[in-house]
Amino acid sequence: MADTTGPPTGNFTHTEAPSDIDLHGNTSPRKSSWKYIGPGIVVAATGVGAGDLVATLIAGSNFGYTLLWAAVVGCLVKISLAEAAGRWHLSTGRTLFDGWASLGRWTTWFFVVYVVVWGFVYGAAAMSSSALPLQALFPDVMDLKWWAIACGLVGLVFVWFNKYAVFEKVMTVLVGVMFVVTVYLAIRVTPNLGDAFAGLLPVLPDEKDSVLNTLGLIGGVGGTITLAAYGYWVNAKGWTNTGWMKVMRLDNRVAYITTGIFVVAMLFVGAELLHSANVAIASGDKGLVQLSDILEAEYGTATAKFFLIGFFATSFTSLIGVWHGVSLMFADFVARYRDQGESAGGATGGATGAEVASGEREHSWPFRAYLLWLTFPPIVLLFQGQPFRLVILYGVLGAAFLPFLAGTLLWLLNTSRTPREWRNGLLSNAMLVLAGLLFLVLCVKQIWDQPWSEFF
Repeated sequence: MADTTGPPTGNFTHTEAPSDIDLHGNTSPRKSSWKYIGPGIVVAATGVGAGDLVATLIAGSNFGYTLLWAAVVGCLVKISLAEAAGRWHLSTGRTLFDGWASLGRWTTWFFVVYVVVWGFVYGAAAMSSSALPLQALFPDVMDLKWWAIACGLVGLVFVWFNKYAVFEKVMTVLVGVMFVVTVYLAIRVTPNLGDAFAGLLPVLPDEKDSVLNTLGLIGGVGGTITLAAYGYWVNAKGWTNTGWMKVMRLDNRVAYITTGIFVVAMLFVGAELLHSANVAIASGDKGLVQLSDILEAEYGTATAKFFLIGFFATSFTSLIGVWHGVSLMFADFVARYRDQGESAGGATGGATGAEVASGEREHSWPFRAYLLWLTFPPIVLLFQGQPFRLVILYGVLGAAFLPFLAGTLLWLLNTSRTPREWRNGLLSNAMLVLAGLLFLVLCVKQIWDQPWSEFF
């Protein structure tokens, strides 16, 4: 196990200095402060995509404010998962993939299949989602496919040539745009605050499949693999030891309070603008383009265009967030297996938080290889349509990732792999068990709903 009490290592030239070190060489806790906030903003921006907003919008249009409590619970569940991932990185000095690998080879096989299949299909989806608002804003410039390719290439170039510090600043600006747009819309539709507060009571809608719909809303609030990437962004910021634990926890709460504001604002819009008028919109990203048409009819062209700018910010932050965060995870996977022969059993390899903090991984060939994988092969899907079997595998793997994350974090943070002081308490265990059960139910439903008879 990595030494977690000695002086921190790594290059901190692009971020904050490490916490103070006392006369015995131990890191003293750094006070939590707003000035350090960063990775939380990144995970909030990446985790909330257009799909999350439209799902919440549809929940508001179908059920009014009834499921507001479910959106809040979703944020609390994701706080527990991201906090656990960040706590592993800081308390052990090791990366999350290194922890997974210590549980057995099955975790490696799952991760490899997941990032290959998921990345291929997600690349096309992210580019298309970013292109939709641009085509709506500039309808006569070029076709949707070419807008999508342009978004993918811009994301590739941006992440390829910039390190974490610049990436975080751009994400912060885009989050500011998202925040202003969603809050403006929530105020513009004049929410019924009395009904909204009533929606905080845990009541299920009187509809068929209301339990599964509610669980789906809880599970869909803010990110999948980006929750695992949070620990890597924590390290990339330069936080590599337990002295940053309080800062990380504040940062994580900011992330999901921000996520909650986005989601609640869109639920307000769905409840007031769509539910009250009995207007239905399509599921998926195209539903947001429909919403812009409704906003234009109701509030004018300026409001509709303002919303489309926010829609683009939402989609593009998810694109560059995945381009950076998952590429960083893939680079860590390659680095660990390149170095494992140098350590007994390969359990401690070269996968350390200090190496992520150095920034070298962001310019490594595995990082850039995965960037290329996210960008160029998916372009084929933009022209030929998504292959049926691959889409099914993508759905199943995506549904399985969060139960995998919750289960492995429970395992890692309750055993000797984690220093005793930083193992799970009762509340952490309860939240991770709740998350695991929730996502397991959603995973089973996703697998059950797939058209397997057509697959074979």
